[in-house]
Order: sequence, then C-alpha cells, then structure tokens
Amino acid sequence: MKQYVVDAFTDQVFRGNPAAICILEQWLPEDLMQNITLENNLSETAFAVPEGEGYRLRWFTPGGEIDLCGHATLACAYVLLQFYHPTGQAVSFETLSGRLTVNRRGELYEMDFPAYHLDRVPVTQQMREAIGVEPLEAYMGRDLLCVLENPQQVLSLAPDLEKVRALDGLLLHVTSPGIEVDCVSRTFAPKCGVVEDPVCGSGHCHIVPYWCGRLQRDQLVAYQASKRGGTLYCQLFGDRVKLAGKAALYSVAELQL
Repeated sequence: MKQYVVDAFTDQVFRGNPAAICILEQWLPEDLMQNITLENNLSETAFAVPEGEGYRLRWFTPGGEIDLCGHATLACAYVLLQFYHPTGQAVSFETLSGRLTVNRRGELYEMDFPAYHLDRVPVTQQMREAIGVEPLEAYMGRDLLCVLENPQQVLSLAPDLEKVRALDGLLLHVTSPGIEVDCVSRTFAPKCGVVEDPVCGSGHCHIVPYWCGRLQRDQLVAYQASKRGGTLYCQLFGDRVKLAGKAALYSVAELQL
C-alpha cells in the first residue's frame, strides 16, 4: 500500500504542515488506520477510498479521528491530482463535515470548507494561565480562538499544554493582526496528541470569519507562525471559507502491511 507524505501550505519541503496520505481501494479496519497514524507520528494521516464520482475522506490524529482537517485535505487533493487524475482540475470528498471540493488553480489548491459560527465567551483566568498572556477577546466554535494584541505575542507564546488541555474546545488557536500579512496565528492541540499544529486549515475556518468581520473584508492572506510556517490565501463567502495554498511532495513509501 502506497503512502505519500506532503507538506501543505508551502512550496518547499520541511515547511508548511506535513500530512501522510493513503489512497485505498477499500477501508482498512479502524484500529489499523489509527496504528498507521500513530506510527507516522504526524498531526494527521488521511485515508481516502473512491466513492461515486469522488472519494470518501477520513482524517486521523494520534488522538483519534476528527471531523475536519484542512492541510490533510489539501495534501490528499494534491496526491490525487498529481498521481491518480493528472488531467483533472478538481476533486470532491465526502467527509464528516459534508462534501468538500478542492480545485487546482495553477500552483494553488483551493478548498471550500464550512465556516464555524463563533460565539464570544468571557476571557477567564484559566485561559490566562494556560496561554501565559492576557487575550483581548475569546470566541468558541468547535475550537477556542483567543485574540492577542500583536504578532510578537503570538510568536513568543509558550503555553502550558496541560492547562490548554483543560480549556473548552478541541483545539486552541491564538491570533493577532499581521504586519506583512493580514493576520498571524498558532494552533495547539494537546487533546489530539499534537503539541503544535504547524499550519491548521480547520483552524482558519475560525480565524478567517473573525478577521473578515473585524477588518470588514472578504479576502485575507494569513500566516501560521509555527516553526515550520505556512501561508494561506483565504476568502469568506456566506457560511463557507475558501482556503488556498501550495503543496510539496516529501516522500512516497510502500507500507508493508
């Protein structure tokens, strides 16, 4: 069984967010998919099986299956359009978050995702202690989104991950205005067995609605300020978010299963 590792939201290997991609003819047992994910030790491993005119796509973290993952969707679309459907310009996936479509636009792979509805929540002492700085605002969707004052706070953040684990929400996103880009962010996911997600697509389904509302714009360039870093070209339209980025192939392997 072939497995591809793709760095998403970058055009260089060792940057962006790596995801392992397995294209299957039929589903493997769930415990085997989880074990493959644990062996890979990446934030996500994605499995896709042909279904109808597209594919059924599932995402696994070391902590278990999740309902939405942007960078692994982009990576999977890259693999399919590079190696399985090289003349194609789009691929659609049925997922736990409904149908997701990825379009190839030159070097960019553009994903159409649902935007999370954000409810403003009080900034608590628990948040302050977990993050290590005072958020200006906090919002809850699937994940917790905390807004900081400036990019330096985001870059220098060293959260207490055990305290982050105790916060509400699946993931923690911290964001601030950018300087050369519209916004910067970082994502922490100890509940999923991931210390820091290098570039989080589903996180930007929270981040983009917030910044589009605040800046009164429907298009943004976002930068995830992890050690690896990654750039996302974003657009909000109604209750959907378009996230576009590049991808770089790191490896192709044959799993001995």
